[in-house]
Order: sequence, then structure tokens, then C-alpha cells
Amino acid sequence: MRLVPGQFVVHPHHGPAVVLDRQVRQLKGKDVAYVELDIQDKGLRISVPESMVKDIGVRDVSSHTQVRKLMSLLAKPSEHVEEQWSRRLKAFQEKLATGDLHRVAEVVRDLHRRQAEKDLSMAERTLYRDAAEVLAAEVAIVLDISVVEAEEVMVQAVDGVPLKDLGLDRGKDSKRDKQAA
Repeated sequence: MRLVPGQFVVHPHHGPAVVLDRQVRQLKGKDVAYVELDIQDKGLRISVPESMVKDIGVRDVSSHTQVRKLMSLLAKPSEHVEEQWSRRLKAFQEKLATGDLHRVAEVVRDLHRRQAEKDLSMAERTLYRDAAEVLAAEVAIVLDISVVEAEEVMVQAVDGVPLKDLGLDRGKDSKRDKQAA
């Protein structure tokens, strides 16, 4: 994946970012190309070796179609969720650690529903917040809405509001698509 300044990408652990610059640095006597990323809404800048971008899991921002699929996933019934909190937490942490947006959406869906039924443990609340932040940040970029609005859309999707009522039943240009034009 060749990254260019101004391009929106997603870091698996930090969320949406903008490529700022490409730099070459000396490391043990060898030139190593780095890409500098500005992590959106966190005030964080990180440098990633260009040769490791794919291995780390940096990827393009999702398309509007992919977000519609995520909202459909949020609306689906929850899969089997462990009853014992320590096993449940471990399973959710493993899903979140993958950086796969579908797995992150499953964590958001399942913890949101569990929260409606019972109080979440402190660890589960933290995990829910982290998963929701990652998902909402990307949804916000794709739909060109605020993160707060993206969180509201996600909650409505989990609660079963139809895609057409969320305004996601047809294609729409995203921030990323508008920048590319």
C-alpha cells in the first residue's frame, strides 16, 4: 500500500489517521522510509516504517457500502456470549485486538445489548468505550458526520432501526471520496 500525504487511513489500534509526510531516516546505517500519521481526534502523531504498514494493519478507510454492512451487522442478533465475565472479557478483547472492523462491531453490539440487560463490569465498560470509539471514528469519517452523531447512528442500528431510517439505504459520498475528487 503506497501512502500519500493527505490520504485518510485507519491504524488498527489508534483509529482513523491522515498521512502527513513520508521521511527517510538512518537506522543502523541503513535508510528506512517512514510514514508519519496524524491520528484523528487524539492529538497523536506516529511514525510507521513504510515496509511494515501492511503487517501492522494500516488500511484504507471503509467505503459507504462497508459501513452499511457494519450497521446491518450491528442490527443482527448477538451470537453466543459467554456467561462467565472473565471468559467473555477475554473473547471481546481478542476480537478488538484483531483491528477487524466487523469484529469490533460485534463487540459494540454485544456489549451494548448486555449493558441494557445488566450492569457491565468496569473492564467491560472500558472495552465497550474503546470499541465504540474505534467504530464511531471511522463511521464519522465515512458518513461525514460528527463522532457523537456516529455513536447515535450505531446505537440506533443496534436497537434495530432500519437502514433507510438511518439514511444509509443508498450510496453517499464520504469525506474520503470528496477529498479524492
